[in-house]
Amino acid sequence: MKFNTAAIHIGQEADRETGAVIPPVYLTSTFAQLAPDETRGYDYTRSGNPAFDRLGATLAHLEQARYATVFGSGMAAVTAVISTLKAGDHVVAEENIYGCSYRIYDQVFKKFGVTIGYVDLSDPANHAEIERQHPALVWIESPTNPLLKIIDIEAVAEAAHAAGTALLVDNTFASPYFQNPLALGADLSLSSTTKYINGHSDCLGGVVCTNSEAWNEKMVFAQKAIGLNPSPFDCWLISRGVKTLGIRMEKHFENALKVAEFLEGLDCTATVRYPFLPSHPQYALAKKQMRGGSGIVTALFDLPFAQVVELVSNLKLFTLAESLGGIESLICHPASMTHASIPKAEREAVGITDGLVRFSVGIEDAGDLIADLQTSLNPL
Repeated sequence: MKFNTAAIHIGQEADRETGAVIPPVYLTSTFAQLAPDETRGYDYTRSGNPAFDRLGATLAHLEQARYATVFGSGMAAVTAVISTLKAGDHVVAEENIYGCSYRIYDQVFKKFGVTIGYVDLSDPANHAEIERQHPALVWIESPTNPLLKIIDIEAVAEAAHAAGTALLVDNTFASPYFQNPLALGADLSLSSTTKYINGHSDCLGGVVCTNSEAWNEKMVFAQKAIGLNPSPFDCWLISRGVKTLGIRMEKHFENALKVAEFLEGLDCTATVRYPFLPSHPQYALAKKQMRGGSGIVTALFDLPFAQVVELVSNLKLFTLAESLGGIESLICHPASMTHASIPKAEREAVGITDGLVRFSVGIEDAGDLIADLQTSLNPL
């Protein structure tokens, strides 16, 4: 069964009781039991709901995984994984990670004795740092947020396994349509399903996929014990959204490439990053491990900060907002929005400067999006 067929049918069988083609959502907190020690499969929604199982079955198949555990948000999924660590454990992470991932390590789990070392893992020469630092976990994104660095997942997985540890890949930017980290050797593939997987900017969710029974047991425990479970209705919405993931991602890819090419031709952009632009430093690697580039484009504008603020504030079709991956186009200023929790010196050291702008290119007509950019840029 190919991707688009699986996205529609796996885990989404017609309701057995009524024949409803779209399975119903069970908006209940608890379930009647047959006896004190006998259930019909569910007892309390924090520890399970049919909507969780349906969405999990779909996402496990699309991620080429045996198991998928769904959570209330992308950060709930992040919390579930980090909660498996103990005091004294060390994590090696790619230096450019999502600002909220940085914050939860630095301001939450640091208090409990979990340490983290940031390394530029886009440079193969630095992979030896994994063994040198003896981590309990290796944490990467590819593409990274917001700089769109492409990390060689297969090579980092080999380095992690040689050091006796596991590799997590945050797959949010690529989605399972364009990249399957587990097939490249990763142990865990994490996504914020809020983004491309749902695709409609109307709910929150997260997922961790794995082929490891032991990791799956840890994720199921975290979902229940820490209360990281999603809403059944949000799972129903994400199940609806994932059905069109393939066709949406193709349009995101087509539009983003056109927008990236337009931006690259401007005098006011110092650099434009998009994995499928030939100018991208890891262009060859992107083409090797990804099937497409999704909808995120990052541009470094050679403009004063005030003009960058004017640019991101005056667009009509690109809404100034956090998040990404929806059908609508968004624009974001990472230094003051998504990555503001990272200290300024650390942000700028990895390239997140005041001139950096992140575009989440939607599925509108590309010509309209480019015209919107031209209108906003003309006065600058």
